[in-house]
Amino acid sequence: MIKFLNIINHRTLMAMVIALVSLLFSYQYTLIYNIDLTLISIAIVFPLVFTIRGSFQRRENALEHLSLFRGALKAIYYCFMGNKKMDQTNKDIISGILTDISDSLMAHLYDNDFETEQFDRITNQVFEFTEEQKAFISERLRIRIYRFMEHVHESIDNLIAIDIHRTPISLKAYCEAYIYIFPIIYTPTIINKVGLDTPAAITYFIVLLSEFMLISLYNIQDQLEYPFDKDGLDDIKIEKFKLDR
Repeated sequence: MIKFLNIINHRTLMAMVIALVSLLFSYQYTLIYNIDLTLISIAIVFPLVFTIRGSFQRRENALEHLSLFRGALKAIYYCFMGNKKMDQTNKDIISGILTDISDSLMAHLYDNDFETEQFDRITNQVFEFTEEQKAFISERLRIRIYRFMEHVHESIDNLIAIDIHRTPISLKAYCEAYIYIFPIIYTPTIINKVGLDTPAAITYFIVLLSEFMLISLYNIQDQLEYPFDKDGLDDIKIEKFKLDR
């Protein structure tokens, strides 16, 4: 039951109120007409399906980049830990830096923070540490570390891009607006098709259910839009991608 309640929010209430007012107004003033609702359905359903598909694809891409991020970070960790020339103190230092990078990225994504300067400084510490420890790290190992760091930076940039650049705002606004307008146009036609002699409860059920389905799909898309904040049922469990999970 909790799973179903998760998609209900203030938008659901607003949509239901608009649908209910439309029903009351139409019955009160016997407002009925017959129009083809195909174009209106296309105007809502197609963009809605497009945005849901886009949000789901962004979520799948985020999972791939998170996996690549952790894999590359873990490989760097092994490179340093397997270096017999380096003492344990320095190994603990670089281990702390890598853990800090991992934790900082997860916090960055969870908090929906668009500022990246502080985060960039944290990731640059790996390069600075590697250069400081040249005497204990062979050139071949440094090249390998930098290659893995390339994957780390690439994953981070992709994740930040997914975080910042989402489904076009204008398209989302268009879908939401038409969902609210839909019952105003839809109700008189349904009353006409069902007939005034038919119990009003049937018309109420059809209109309210249709509006609830549309706004619920919009809410699902909105939750998928940002998969890092643990707000939706399908959000990514980002703690599973930490270096020390």
